[in-house]
Amino acid sequence: MNAADVALLITATSLIFLMTPGIAFFYGGMVHPKNIISTLLQSFICLGVVSVTWFLVGFSLAFGESLGGVIGNPFTFAFMRNVGEAVDPALSPTIPLILFALFQLKFAIITPAIITGSFAGRVKFKSYVLFTCLFTLFIYAPLAHMTWHPDGFLRQLGVLDFAGGTVVHMSSGIAALVGAIFLGKRLADNSNNHPANIVYVLLGTGMLWFGWFGFNAGSALAANGVAAMAFATTHFASAAAMVTWMLMDVLVGRKPTALGACLGAVVGLVAITPAAGYVSISSSLLIGIVAACICNYAVRLRSRSELDDTLDVFPCHGIGGIVGMLLTGLLALQGGLLITGSWALFSVQAVALVVVCLGTAAISYVLYWLTDKVSSLRVSPQDEALGLDITQHDETILPTGKN
Repeated sequence: MNAADVALLITATSLIFLMTPGIAFFYGGMVHPKNIISTLLQSFICLGVVSVTWFLVGFSLAFGESLGGVIGNPFTFAFMRNVGEAVDPALSPTIPLILFALFQLKFAIITPAIITGSFAGRVKFKSYVLFTCLFTLFIYAPLAHMTWHPDGFLRQLGVLDFAGGTVVHMSSGIAALVGAIFLGKRLADNSNNHPANIVYVLLGTGMLWFGWFGFNAGSALAANGVAAMAFATTHFASAAAMVTWMLMDVLVGRKPTALGACLGAVVGLVAITPAAGYVSISSSLLIGIVAACICNYAVRLRSRSELDDTLDVFPCHGIGGIVGMLLTGLLALQGGLLITGSWALFSVQAVALVVVCLGTAAISYVLYWLTDKVSSLRVSPQDEALGLDITQHDETILPTGKN
């Protein structure tokens, strides 16, 4: 056991914890005031619901003994059995297995929290909680196993995903897209609201950026140079994406906005995630710039379409994750040298992209359908008009009698 590695992972795990409140404020600031509390809570509740699911069987499904490289044996670590202070030679050779399990838990928590932005303001809370449990068990855990378990299918294929481009962002982005399609558009009077509180968005972005250092640097699982480089590439990719997003807005005749700066910063963080420990700093800036250009255009396309992805989860997280995965294949370092003249790694990354996108889309649709059959997903038109804060939680930040 290495004391420096343990200290790093404890710090990283604590930082990642902040990301879930961060995404809550990031999303909460962009919705109508009558839905702020419900939007915040949909993220916060993942801290409880996913943690319990992880304890029961989630960690075992993600990192238990491999069953065909697709999913873990549910009995290997069920109820955190044999998960304690000792190291695990395969999963956590220099840190306690319980610390590894807690570190991975924070990734599992934020993934369904990201999805909530696509259907903010129109989903029943109890139905969302059920979907979150199902998503964690049947989409997140298998993807984590395939990508990060030593015997996982995608890992054996040679896929590079340093900190969750496929597992977290592509899965949440695709599930968000399917959810927006499944649920349909919001009521006409709810679909064109200005963000309620840009200060919340700025606060949430700051918390996300801060926590993301634990997300990416911690994924080195060691206090070493890879962790330091991942820390640096994370920062510079986000910085480049923030500046690029604002420039893109100006070039199309818009004013530079705080919201645009925040969206750009988050897109940069998303795109660098799969590449953070594999690319140089100059490559990280390129990833941030390319992702910001593509995602900015995708957001504008979405705004002109019939798709009602409330807070642009798919254009930012889904497409941002896809861009990051593909650029990882083109820009990854091997032995300190840029891979050139070979498309092998890029091809592997592309195969993973197709597998994850198609698999997540199909399974998430089934999970939405199943959830809707057990407990209807969408609130009534009357409840949607009144707002989810008061109708789902009997709480409001608005003065009495206003919505």
